Amino acid sequence: MNGFRRWTARRPFPGGLLLVLGGAEILVTMKAPLPVILHIGMQGLAGYLLPTLMVLIGLLLLFNPAQRLFYSIIGVLLSLGTWPTSNLGGFLIGLLLGVVGSCLAFGWVPDQEPRKVRRQRRKAARAAGQPPLQAGEPA
Repeated sequence: MNGFRRWTARRPFPGGLLLVLGGAEILVTMKAPLPVILHIGMQGLAGYLLPTLMVLIGLLLLFNPAQRLFYSIIGVLLSLGTWPTSNLGGFLIGLLLGVVGSCLAFGWVPDQEPRKVRRQRRKAARAAGQPPLQAGEPA
């Protein structure tokens, strides 16, 4: 479990996972045998292509985090594109999962130390009587 935790800490895991889940949810609603499925917009290739690309971009976020900014921008655009093409973005659920996941991936900072370590460092600085370190100062 510790290896998995280290692996997820070095990449935008929540963002990539939400983007994959959003694309999968949209694909499932496209094939659902429900009488309430809406047929709005282009139901052809684009209705299946955009959620498939969302899943692919989410996996790329997980396995290639160096390009997270590009992938997250493409993920937001794909998610918003599912509104007219894929049952209103999978009845809004898939669209929201995709947009939130892409935003989380965009805001992820790879070299940020865990919050616990920052608290310990500030606490040690206060105990030593030193002013707390400001953002950007060397430790």
